[in-house]
Amino acid sequence: MIANDFYEAPTQGTFEYFELGDMVLESGETLRGAKLAYRTFGTLNDDKSNAILVTTWFSGTGLVMEDVYVGEDHALDPSKYFIIIVDQLGDGVSTSPQNNPAPQTMGKFPDLSIGDDVSAQYKLVTEHFGIEKLALVVGGSMGGQQVYEWAVVHPEMVERAAPIAATARISLHQKVFVQTLEEAIKSDPAWKGGWYASNLDVRNGMDRMAKIVAALGWSREFYQEERWNSVLGMSSLDDFINGVMKAYFEPMDPNVLLCAMHKWRRADVSRHAEGDLAKALGRITAKTCVIPISHDLFFPPNECEADSAHISGATFEVIETKEGHMGLNGFEPGYMAQVDRFLSALLAR
Repeated sequence: MIANDFYEAPTQGTFEYFELGDMVLESGETLRGAKLAYRTFGTLNDDKSNAILVTTWFSGTGLVMEDVYVGEDHALDPSKYFIIIVDQLGDGVSTSPQNNPAPQTMGKFPDLSIGDDVSAQYKLVTEHFGIEKLALVVGGSMGGQQVYEWAVVHPEMVERAAPIAATARISLHQKVFVQTLEEAIKSDPAWKGGWYASNLDVRNGMDRMAKIVAALGWSREFYQEERWNSVLGMSSLDDFINGVMKAYFEPMDPNVLLCAMHKWRRADVSRHAEGDLAKALGRITAKTCVIPISHDLFFPPNECEADSAHISGATFEVIETKEGHMGLNGFEPGYMAQVDRFLSALLAR
């Protein structure tokens, strides 16, 4: 274990832990004494029919979802709904490589899967809150991969599903991309197989990874139109790379990011149907709105649309933003207005 204040309450805000106990993972290994971090907003009604589950993405925590997506001025309105934001396993706040005790710590932390995340979340929702149906499961990027997993594995529980900027099965293009992110961190000699003394020791590898994310995380138009200045207020390309991308990842833990990458490039709901993606998505009974981002180079709209075609009654709505995949963070003022419009329409169905 090592200390990292970035993942603690003073930085991450108010959250609680749900004790999962010893959890048998998809890999077959048992994660012992696991804990799931979550935060709630609003009040669960008497018949427990107004619960919304919000999932988190790569490098993101529940705080991001709280700050950007939840509020009385948003579709995820705590005056109407009981909103549960859950931190995925291994994200630094829930049980993770840097905060878990030996022997399952640091470089010996077990490999996790999107399926493990949903299994843990299922226990939280059903055992802790006694909820039998979720009015909506929503999340972006890796959070969207969890939405697909929920809708395929627990169709009887999910009334509505909204995967944002995500696909149900990771593409080969994404596998190669994520592998380069892993290699960027592990190429730093200070990584030491996951046994560094401080996250800052691995700054060079983290900086290389941040620059790779910058290449595809933002759209071509973002760079061509120098939107780092008009949208983010950065004075130059170098100012943007150093002051936004490298600064964003610097306080994070390398093993935490590697844990998420392992899940990211193996996300695939078709494993529940012997590799048949159409058959797996055909299990979904939730009212589903597939919501890609127009200029996303991670999960392009055409790949998301192909998924939606396999889901009975699914709608397909595109968020227009030149910020690309990183638009998920709500940098552009018009982003959340579109998300709220699509989610409000889904909640009204």
